[in-house]
Amino acid sequence: MAKTSLPLAASFFLLLISSAAAADTGRLFLTVVNHCPFTVWPAIQPNAGHPVLEKGGFALPTNTHRSFSVPTTHWSGRIWGRTGCSGHNGYLSCVTGDCGHRLECNGLGGQTPASLAQFDLHHGGHRDLSSYGVSLVDGYNVPMTVTPHEGQGVCPVVGCREDLLKTCPPHLQLRDRYGGHVVACKSGCEAFRTDELCCRNHYNSPQTCRASTHSLFFKHACPSTITFAHDSPSLMHDCSSPRELKVIFCH
Repeated sequence: MAKTSLPLAASFFLLLISSAAAADTGRLFLTVVNHCPFTVWPAIQPNAGHPVLEKGGFALPTNTHRSFSVPTTHWSGRIWGRTGCSGHNGYLSCVTGDCGHRLECNGLGGQTPASLAQFDLHHGGHRDLSSYGVSLVDGYNVPMTVTPHEGQGVCPVVGCREDLLKTCPPHLQLRDRYGGHVVACKSGCEAFRTDELCCRNHYNSPQTCRASTHSLFFKHACPSTITFAHDSPSLMHDCSSPRELKVIFCH
């Protein structure tokens, strides 16, 4: 009896693995990858009415990644990277992208300027579309791209691979608290707070919200990003049934 029980146990174990794999078939995964030569603390904020994923934030050391599945129903939200962080026991203070001094943002938004990956997943009815884009509307703090895998239709790699901290114009630079290193590049809205640059009030329409010299700095360096509020909607790409969407820092 003992000689036959091991193969039976092994067969049962393999059956469990196969069943789990079958259950995962068709699920969409978000994978966050850090290729920067420093730790990045990704943050995730859902849009209103959608659940928080991965408690909203975690640390990601250089050359590591983290994958997690998204809900099988409609989900939308954003991911950004926090930099220059320090703290312990759940307290985290970040030079850029800070979300209330927390490691786990739990639904809180981040401090601008920050590069953002935006997602609208599982929409479009029977086509099961996933829309995604990289926005520099709120400025820039770290190179970021979104790479889809195994999708159908219009599924390009988008984002900004350039280190804009090296070329950011002086009037848009955000420097560290000691006035030394440039840690982020502000949007025109962040720098000057005018209705025109922020596309507010009278300027909050596709007809009146226009590109500025400030947004054009970002657009020329990173053409496949959204650089002002009413930028081309085609930059949010509709990809049908991808298996995975990778958010890559320092691609």
